[in-house]
Amino acid sequence: MDNGGIRQGSESAFPKADYDQRVARARKLLSVAGIDVMVVTGPENIYYLTGQQTPGYYTFQALVLPAEGEPAFVVRQLEYFNFIANTFIANAEIYQDGDQPVNFLVNVIKARGWASKRIAIDKRGWFLPIATYEALQDKLGAIHDGAGIIEQLRTVKSAAEIEKIAIAASYVDAGMRAGLAAVRAGATENDFVAAMMGSAIAAGSEYVGMEPLVSAGRRAGVPHGTWRRGRLAMDEPVFLEMAGCHDRYHAALMRCAWLGAMPQLAVDMEKTCQEAPRRSMRGTACRLPASDRPRRLYRQLQEARGLQHRYRLRARLG
Repeated sequence: MDNGGIRQGSESAFPKADYDQRVARARKLLSVAGIDVMVVTGPENIYYLTGQQTPGYYTFQALVLPAEGEPAFVVRQLEYFNFIANTFIANAEIYQDGDQPVNFLVNVIKARGWASKRIAIDKRGWFLPIATYEALQDKLGAIHDGAGIIEQLRTVKSAAEIEKIAIAASYVDAGMRAGLAAVRAGATENDFVAAMMGSAIAAGSEYVGMEPLVSAGRRAGVPHGTWRRGRLAMDEPVFLEMAGCHDRYHAALMRCAWLGAMPQLAVDMEKTCQEAPRRSMRGTACRLPASDRPRRLYRQLQEARGLQHRYRLRARLG
């Protein structure tokens, strides 16, 4: 198919050699797991292995990765030029909007001679509807579980990946500084978000995977509260959380601000949130496993100060 003048991989976040190395490591894990062919549908894993990125990940796409031989990439026709720009995969299997994507995928698998192989898919994947899984199983027989195979590789970041996260952090720093600078009596949640995202984008951020979380006044304690034109008054808090993104690698930051006088309860909560990480980093509770240390420390400090226990584990980034 004509590439329309778009150069292969011209917008790729990494050089071709990086993807080749990732695919080679993934194939080793497939062999260890006894899997001949892996159907990768999660956009994060697809991006990691190929560089393909699109806001249109809600439409069907799949990387069909054999333990040996050339992979196949099933992609919607509308995404083709995007696919060419972002990846180094020369040949795509392109379906039209009128096609049934699962049937198209099955035909690709059969045409490549993979139908009799041991095929796996991520059964825990968010982008694997039950109907899709059942259709694959009906047409290809037993489908094995490849959950967690690619994620093993993504857990340890390369120097290039860490650099992208650091750049994303500079974007989120710019956005959060602007958000805090906008804190004043009468400002709305929309004012904060406009300042935060405007500054982060001006600093270089791309579109982010999740919208900012901003809530002011009585709404400030609502988890995952989004901006709804709420107005900040004196002696009230505002919660600000956002992310910045560079080449799809994210860094996130959350801050709380209080306009005017803080009640003692809020002061105690602030001290607890500051003290627990410091103790954890110093290894005060060194006999505890690292994974359990923050939870135990927060609980101890909160109980000592009569605070209600609310512990959560932050999601990994990148």
